[in-house]
Amino acid sequence: MPYTGHVTPGGPADVRELPDLVVSKLSVGPMDNNVYLLRCRATGAQLLIDAAAEPEALIGLIGASGLAAVVTTHAHRDHWQALADVVRATGARTHAGRLDAPALPVPTDVLVDDGDEIAFGACRLTARHLTGHTPGSVALRYDDPEGHPHLFTGDCLFPGGIGNTRNDPAAFASLLHDVETKLFAPLPDETWVYPGHGADTTLGAERPALPAWRERGW
Repeated sequence: MPYTGHVTPGGPADVRELPDLVVSKLSVGPMDNNVYLLRCRATGAQLLIDAAAEPEALIGLIGASGLAAVVTTHAHRDHWQALADVVRATGARTHAGRLDAPALPVPTDVLVDDGDEIAFGACRLTARHLTGHTPGSVALRYDDPEGHPHLFTGDCLFPGGIGNTRNDPAAFASLLHDVETKLFAPLPDETWVYPGHGADTTLGAERPALPAWRERGW
């Protein structure tokens, strides 16, 4: 079946087959959190983005291949409630943005800064630090060698707008600036966006709305 990016809590994962990477998207928990399991085709090494909830489901998704790393996009509780259980079961190394890591329930093995690379097998992600939703949120960029880039944006970018900045004008300005300069400016319209909740989108689908987002202030 073709990948759609539409998943529901309790439902199956939606799987996207890229030349060098397999992306499995699963929805878990009462807040419909998206979890992404990335598997390197060349080596079988796997990386999990946001161990949000339902550790049994996540461990089942990971399977017998094991887990090299888990990356937490930001420190909000709904994105890490299964983190301790997943790390205990798999021994995965933990990664998180430097400024958000102290709020997580397990020690962070690798503190992530803007531009850092996270390798698993032959695949690599590049972290972009985006400030506003939380101080240390990170988005993760995968450059498909045979196609367009892919972005895992946590709660910083969704279809229809940037993440919640709690009616704080300074936080909104910061997040919109970072999303515009670090994601929209350098990347093409075809860039696929995998958010922390809900459906996927592309930068091209969202780019025309940037002035409206700025005007409305959220």
